[in-house]
Amino acid sequence: MSTETGWVGERSLFGHSLRRIILYAVLVGMGAFYLIPIETGIMTSIINPASYTGSFPYLPPLEPLVPNTGEFSLEPWQGAIDGLGQGLVNSVILVVPATILSGLLGSMAAFGLTTIDWRGQIGIYILFVAGIFIPYQAVLVPLTQFWYNVVPLQAAFQPLAALPFVESYHWKLVALIVTHTAYGLPICTLLFRAHYKKLSDEMVEAAQLDGASVATIYRRIILPLSIPMFAVVFIYQFTQIWNDLLFALTIIQFGDAAVVTQDLVGIGVSQSGTNFPLRMAAALLAALPTLLVYVFFGDKFAKGVAA
Repeated sequence: MSTETGWVGERSLFGHSLRRIILYAVLVGMGAFYLIPIETGIMTSIINPASYTGSFPYLPPLEPLVPNTGEFSLEPWQGAIDGLGQGLVNSVILVVPATILSGLLGSMAAFGLTTIDWRGQIGIYILFVAGIFIPYQAVLVPLTQFWYNVVPLQAAFQPLAALPFVESYHWKLVALIVTHTAYGLPICTLLFRAHYKKLSDEMVEAAQLDGASVATIYRRIILPLSIPMFAVVFIYQFTQIWNDLLFALTIIQFGDAAVVTQDLVGIGVSQSGTNFPLRMAAALLAALPTLLVYVFFGDKFAKGVAA
């Protein structure tokens, strides 16, 4: 009897270990499958363009191990920095204020729609929800007419061009900042509203009994409790705005105000062919800011989602 019990126990232990091995193998396989495109891009970006056609894209260049092959080269990265330099600067000028404004205004709007009772609150909330479902393509023509024919923003920027660090084409970036702020406001408002619904009403009621104004309640109570959700909204908006191409093509079109996604379209492409190492280096360089944001603020993103 004891022998049979021991055999059953060993069999159960073996089955449990086998399941763990299979689970680990599946996880490793999924990780490898996910990382293969990134590894391919990195390996391609450090290959000499002249040697690319005769190399295998998944493998690193041979030159560190086999001297004088001429395969290893940082020329693609230098070309990517030169080709995307102005676009990266324009994207930073665009993304930072647009992200902060959309998050801050979304927090204020959610505060007004959640903790304060006023007539018409439900109707305004429905408009915010409806704003999420408006596709980008539906507003391209009105958006172009608005910024180029209705609002004289270009003329207003002409006197400002004499100021330091201000260029005449910056009006396009300002228009794009306002556009992304307005289009990101509905989703930011809904995220903050869901967060504020979980907060206790007793704190706000106690502050109102003490005579605190609406601005004081928001600044002293609501804003400090919104830090985790600000991390979520900022990461989401940063990624969306940084990767946007459609609004940039519509408002900026091309020229000195082009952002990094626009410069990425044509880099490494010519009549003689496509420079794949340069394009891979440019793609990795353009994706680096969003990667850094997730690396440095990913823990706050997780806390904000779980809050």
